[in-house]
Amino acid sequence: MSAAINRESEIKAVTEAINTSIKWCLPEKNREKLYAHVAHDPAFFIFHPDSKSTIHGFEHFQKHAETIFFDTRFTAIDSVIKDLRVNLSAGGDVAWFSCLLDDYGEWDGKPIAWENCRWTGVLEKRDGIWLLVQEHFSLPTDAAGQ
Repeated sequence: MSAAINRESEIKAVTEAINTSIKWCLPEKNREKLYAHVAHDPAFFIFHPDSKSTIHGFEHFQKHAETIFFDTRFTAIDSVIKDLRVNLSAGGDVAWFSCLLDDYGEWDGKPIAWENCRWTGVLEKRDGIWLLVQEHFSLPTDAAGQ
């Protein structure tokens, strides 16, 4: 990356990638948007609130998405990102973020939601595109039923 980094522009691009990665299904499901900002390699990783949904690699993520998100029983309603904090590395090619996420949908007509979900992640700029390489979602203790 060039020594002259426009930090404001890069943070704006990272923010757009984060938003697209969670709002890809609003107003309708869009595979291209879903896969546009995730690393398409075995190192891609997601921790979900339940350990059985942990994702190891793009192929695993794609299989998960196709069987859950693209199932006709799943409908996205809304996603709200709150308190987003984005940081950029000195070299300008790595970013990390944290926020709270309210994510609403329906499964087979029944409401589903993550409220005040803690969402953190790391992105790398590859070939001019910001890609998520790692994400971690966790729910507040009261939301997880503990």
